[in-house]
Amino acid sequence: MGLTKQYLRYVSTAVFGVIGSPKANIAYVTIRGGEKGRFVAVAACEHVFIWDVRKGEKVLILEGKKHEVTHLCPSPDGIHVAVGYEDGSVRIFSLLSGESNVSFNGHKNAVTAIQYDSLGARLVTGSRDTDVIVWDVINECGLYRLKGHKDAITQVLFLKEKNLLVSSSKDTFVKWWDLDTQHCFKTMVGHRSEVWGLALLNQENRLLTGSADSELRAWDITYLEEGKEVGEPQQKKGKSLLDDEDDDDGIEEGADEELEERILSCKKAGSILREGRDRVVSLMTDTKARVLLCHGTDNGLEVFSVLPEEEVQKKMDKKLKRARKKALKAQEAGEEAVEATVERKIEDEIQRLLNLRASAKIRSVDCLSFPSGEVRLALLLQNNTVETYSLRPSDPTPAGTKTSRLTLAGHRTDTRTLAFSSENTAILSASAETVKVWNRSTLQVVRTMACEYALSSLFVPGDRQIILGSKSGKIQLFELASGILLETIDAHDGALWSMCLSPDQRGIVTGSADKTVKFWDFELIKDEQSDQKSKRLTLKHTRTLQLDEDVLCVRFSPDHRLLAVSLLDCTVKVFYVDTLKFFLSLYGHKLPVLCMDICHDSALIATGSADRNVKIWGLDFGDCHRSMFAHDDSVMFLQFVPKTHLFFTAGKDKKIKQWDADKFEHIQTLEGHHREVWCIAISPNGDHIVSSSHDKSLRLWERTREPIILEEEKEMEREAEFEESMAKGDEPVVPGETAGEAAPAGKKTIETVKAAERIMEALELYREETQKTEEHEEACKAAGKQLPPLKVNPILAAYGNISPSRYVLDVIRKVRSSELEVSLLVLPFPYVPDLLKLFNCYVKDGLEVELVCRCLFFLLRIHFGQITSNQMLVSVIDELRVNTISKVREIRDVLGFNSAGLQFLQREIESKEDVMFFADATSHFEEKKRKRKKRERAILSLA
Repeated sequence: MGLTKQYLRYVSTAVFGVIGSPKANIAYVTIRGGEKGRFVAVAACEHVFIWDVRKGEKVLILEGKKHEVTHLCPSPDGIHVAVGYEDGSVRIFSLLSGESNVSFNGHKNAVTAIQYDSLGARLVTGSRDTDVIVWDVINECGLYRLKGHKDAITQVLFLKEKNLLVSSSKDTFVKWWDLDTQHCFKTMVGHRSEVWGLALLNQENRLLTGSADSELRAWDITYLEEGKEVGEPQQKKGKSLLDDEDDDDGIEEGADEELEERILSCKKAGSILREGRDRVVSLMTDTKARVLLCHGTDNGLEVFSVLPEEEVQKKMDKKLKRARKKALKAQEAGEEAVEATVERKIEDEIQRLLNLRASAKIRSVDCLSFPSGEVRLALLLQNNTVETYSLRPSDPTPAGTKTSRLTLAGHRTDTRTLAFSSENTAILSASAETVKVWNRSTLQVVRTMACEYALSSLFVPGDRQIILGSKSGKIQLFELASGILLETIDAHDGALWSMCLSPDQRGIVTGSADKTVKFWDFELIKDEQSDQKSKRLTLKHTRTLQLDEDVLCVRFSPDHRLLAVSLLDCTVKVFYVDTLKFFLSLYGHKLPVLCMDICHDSALIATGSADRNVKIWGLDFGDCHRSMFAHDDSVMFLQFVPKTHLFFTAGKDKKIKQWDADKFEHIQTLEGHHREVWCIAISPNGDHIVSSSHDKSLRLWERTREPIILEEEKEMEREAEFEESMAKGDEPVVPGETAGEAAPAGKKTIETVKAAERIMEALELYREETQKTEEHEEACKAAGKQLPPLKVNPILAAYGNISPSRYVLDVIRKVRSSELEVSLLVLPFPYVPDLLKLFNCYVKDGLEVELVCRCLFFLLRIHFGQITSNQMLVSVIDELRVNTISKVREIRDVLGFNSAGLQFLQREIESKEDVMFFADATSHFEEKKRKRKKRERAILSLA
């Protein structure tokens, strides 16, 4: 079948206009050994943008796929950043190349918290699906899933010294997990509402929690000695259940209580009152836990200083001295002697430094402390802005100084109108406070001008001026060369919803909520503000068309014969332009028509309505050619591609769709926006589309040379739906696994299903080839001579004539490390015996021993019952036992030898060059510094 009509595909080329999405947090990063505190990472819809805050430039884009970014966390070494997405996946990007090689799939819902351990070898993630998962970054696989919370996880933290984890959730609980046993040994129940943030202070001996009230609760953590952890837990003497350490903590019973006693005890130490009355949004500290930051849903950031133990002790000594003096005076005055005591309060350790007021509501904050004592803060605001501040906590009266503000590259509010210049080179976007003109090729802002709340816009012919229609009914005229407002005209008494350039390019028409349509002509008048005899552009009101309902949209027909007006009564009225006489009424929509357009030959008009339908009408008789269900929500914008009968619609369902008005067919869907799409603009040559959305982003789409075949598109859509339903199937059950607190980390996805299918296909090929080889050998024996060799399988030939067993190993090796366990889990048991025999051969030959052992131990664990009851596999398992032990010992010996060799080389280099390597150098430097200061103090005291 030949192609009857060729459609060309539009693809997304860029996301711009968004500085930082408020759905995720902000984080300081370092790029290519650059200056510390200069670069920040923020989410930008599905991407992550790295901004240079000093220059205000975007330096790197970490490109996502299609789901929104919900959380960011840089690694301790500063080379990687872990990014969590709306669909529950986590990807680790390299800041050197900007590419992602590691991805984890375990959560069923959006990732809400990510944290690295101190070495950067493990990663913990918390999600809206209530699970906490610990991942091995080096091996690129999931370690275990921790279940116990009943609502979304809000924060997770690794402890540096102990192998423990603490997590908070919206279920009001804070849970402590022992990662050695993957067990929750303590649940803190002292909160009355959701716990939104956690922070560890005072060398991890103090836990601070923030919830939905204005109180920050402090908890003392006491780690019990290692001696008590050896052997049986010590029996508690003379302590009843009523004598609990903290009434708020509830009663922990049985084994949990004993385990808690062996690891740590938690006791409420007091609380700090915040100034904000709303919930805590984020609670965090700098790396040394010396500065504490806390903010709510408003624009206030509270900064606290956490004093070191020595300073707190000095303060307490001074207080005690004063108390003793007071007691002595009281004794001298003849009063009864009272022992001088001073109670240590939480306010003595955590002091309020200052309250910082940002220019808008704060979404997220990050801080960085410098050896000089300076602390830098980066704030991501709700209105698409990033601000940075600098402060010195050591100053007598610390004050936050604003050092930079990123605002130029985006609007503060949603863009409600867009327009292309006649030469396709410039894009106009206007919002409630500014109008910006962008260079289409570089996507840089050319002009930014303050304006009123804009609802409609267009370029004046010649592209030297722009016209805006505002919510208050005013028309604003701007000159692009100078960026000044030429004139503001009080055009209407209601919102100016729509404006259209006349086909003869001599004027415009405007439609408003004041039930009028007004015609305006361009006119040049003397510029009174200029000294020279120059003229400037203005608009002259010529005619008014009075209507019975609010006007929502106006459009000229390209032949300048007709004017279509959409009204609030769900109809479209068509008038003659010259006489303004009524011609047609197009009725049929159930809700008002929000957008419409007339094609280039004035034969068709397409209307889009809030009833989610698009109707195509003939302009000769006003007959409805076809009504199509276009979007799952209101159709917000509609425009024909110039010189064609193809048109695009934009809807509140986040989609942009292309349609054929002659064949009434849906051609393609442009997906990318994460919120309602407000408007689109198509370039005069039809090669580019720009769209704006409630997610603050502008997206540029480009027409490619790739043709679209509708049947193939529909087939691909069906395949995608089928794959999605396959991935959403029941999770595979691990035999023998109880529904406890720990579970496997992986999740069944379409990738894991495909990987399992590839392994099965490889094993089928191995069986066939083995059978063929055996039959050929038997035939040779029977014939008593050498027969012609077998024909090589084309798949094995493509791999370079490798053996079938090596092909199976290659297929397993190509499975992503994070998906390996789940792929083996969905593998049916009849394939397992063959795999075990192959594993034995691989281990014997020393091929991929680590990978084979990982697969072997996992299969043994999940199919233990069936394997042990199969007599045929006893000899295989026994061989595997011997071979794996010997090979793993060999590898261990090699590693030990290499490690010893590296240590020897380190010692040799150090002795030759007298240079300390690695962490030793810093510790020695700190020790020298401390000794020098001690000497200086001693000299000063003597002086």
